[in-house]
Amino acid sequence: MPVILEAVGVSKSFDTLAGPIDVLCDIAFEVERGETVAIVGESGSGKSTLLSLLAGLDIPTRGTIRVDGSDLGQMSERELARFRASALGIVFQQFHLMSGLTALENVALPLELQGVSDAPERAAAALTQVGLAARSGHLPAKLSGGECQRVAIARALVVQPALLLADEPSGSLDARTGRVVTDLLFDLVGRRGATLLLVTHSEQLASACDRCLELVSGRLAGGGVRRA
Repeated sequence: MPVILEAVGVSKSFDTLAGPIDVLCDIAFEVERGETVAIVGESGSGKSTLLSLLAGLDIPTRGTIRVDGSDLGQMSERELARFRASALGIVFQQFHLMSGLTALENVALPLELQGVSDAPERAAAALTQVGLAARSGHLPAKLSGGECQRVAIARALVVQPALLLADEPSGSLDARTGRVVTDLLFDLVGRRGATLLLVTHSEQLASACDRCLELVSGRLAGGGVRRA
């Protein structure tokens, strides 16, 4: 299968009063189109930092990240914003929905930013896929946590992204609701043949992926070799 995501020698350091702190060191791995991959590791191992770099929300101190053949490091801020809107879907632990927009408007927003003419119709179809057609006119404050995360999943997938990134997608939900939401996420990813890379502390969620990448103190354990 073709490679959709490639990280080569990726490192990230932050300057502090005590000097630079290395958060990620020489990360290198590839993800093939259609794969589901979990990034696991203890708190502070660099998981969320790596996801931010892969999403183009931050830039590495050293190294190269390519998504669907595009080098994120060669893009301007405006180009990165357009690329994220069209090629990436991102699901955050805390949903990050716009509080003043309805569920339908939240899902339609990335399409409208691209000037898609049938954004409301496509957003409505995406909400139907996550079982929230009847809640399309509700503001986030009127939705449960699980419903908000389903709206976030619909928003991430409505652009038909080349790559879906998820940061602890069930982390703010109770166990039962978390299972419902993650089962839905994997079902939609599987039906679409999409590529999913997620950060999780859940062994159960990680085991549902094709393979795991384990971060230990900012380094990739075992080089990210595919599991047998």
